[in-house]
Amino acid sequence: MKRAIIILTLLLFAAEASSHPHSFIDMQTQLVASDDKLTGLKMTWTMDEITSADLLYDAGDAGPDSVVWKKLAAQVMANVLGQHYFTEIWQGNRRVRFLNLPREYHLSRRGPKAVLEFILPLAEAQPLTGQRYRFLTFDPTYFVDMYYDNAGALSLPSSLQARCQLDLHTPKPDDSLKQYALSLDKADAPAEDIDLGRQFAQTVTLTCH
Repeated sequence: MKRAIIILTLLLFAAEASSHPHSFIDMQTQLVASDDKLTGLKMTWTMDEITSADLLYDAGDAGPDSVVWKKLAAQVMANVLGQHYFTEIWQGNRRVRFLNLPREYHLSRRGPKAVLEFILPLAEAQPLTGQRYRFLTFDPTYFVDMYYDNAGALSLPSSLQARCQLDLHTPKPDDSLKQYALSLDKADAPAEDIDLGRQFAQTVTLTCH
């Protein structure tokens, strides 16, 4: 299983950096809600320039609506789905399930960077009133650093802004863990029992009244 995660990650995010992590994704997320229930997360992932290079090379001069971009988007999305969107949503100790296929997704060019946009759909709409949820998005191997630059990267639909709040917590791993991560090169995989990616993962908390 560990090897499969590495292969899928490298297929999705090819990079030439020798340090660990090898790739970086700047995330933005907006909650999607209907009838006072959470139905999904609208995610925008902006890949770093080195990570983007292969995808943009394959796209060439193709127009944004061309079949070339659609095929690339399908390939990238297939790898994301292979890792359950690299995302977990929890309500207490209960993990919220997702649908296996997003209703919409899109890959595009933004200057020298590739941008993946999709709506992560929940298998069942989740009640919001009086509830609290936790979201985490991370690569388990930490080959890819998936991060929110700041709390402004998170947003609520207007219908929820008066009674729901989003909080972003960024962990502070100790120096020994940071040094361990930096010591890994492209041929190394972190030990499974360390759960490296989770230890660097940011946590988003949604609280609704």
